[in-house]
Amino acid sequence: MNIILLGAPGAGKGTQAEKICEILKIPTISTGNIIRAALKNGTEMGLKAKSFMDAGKLVPDEVVIGIIQERLSESDCKNGFILDGFPRTIPQAEALDAMGVEINKVIDIEVSDEDIVKRMSGRRVCEKCGASYHLEYKKPAKEGVCNLCTGTLVQRKDDHPDTVLSRLKVYHEETEPLKDYYEKQGKLTIVEGQHDIADTTAKVLKALED
Repeated sequence: MNIILLGAPGAGKGTQAEKICEILKIPTISTGNIIRAALKNGTEMGLKAKSFMDAGKLVPDEVVIGIIQERLSESDCKNGFILDGFPRTIPQAEALDAMGVEINKVIDIEVSDEDIVKRMSGRRVCEKCGASYHLEYKKPAKEGVCNLCTGTLVQRKDDHPDTVLSRLKVYHEETEPLKDYYEKQGKLTIVEGQHDIADTTAKVLKALED
């Protein structure tokens, strides 16, 4: 089964991709990871991406799509795959269709902006060991101190409310239109993100069975 996972930053689609990968035994293809792999392996598209990144520019769509195409041609994708973080825009979705890639299901994990800001702005990360906490959902034993190494817990810039709201604005403008695009193709299922990760996974798996 070929699956696309949609959802705003902080909606938890990365975690769901990992869960589905474990259960269905198909690879998760994350744009960031495969670009890094293409750079490391020195593929033709990886070298093209490197030239843009070295110049401090965004990697253009045609190169990202080329890297996706390289990755989907690998043997572990023959029984299916999960795309996480691609496509991000209508032109990218159209390019995926033009490549002849058949997508069976598109799952959109819906979480309100208010809940996303609450989730992400409450995150704290240990400066020393990188362990992750949350002010509400996963509190450290001692406020501001890592349980594992007693390092100081800090808020990453990416998790600051202003940064989260800015990322959500981009998502609503550029990526959310994909819901209509795939709904018109009869492939979209919306799953309401739950407080408990396992509950969301159960809903996603049910949507994949329908």
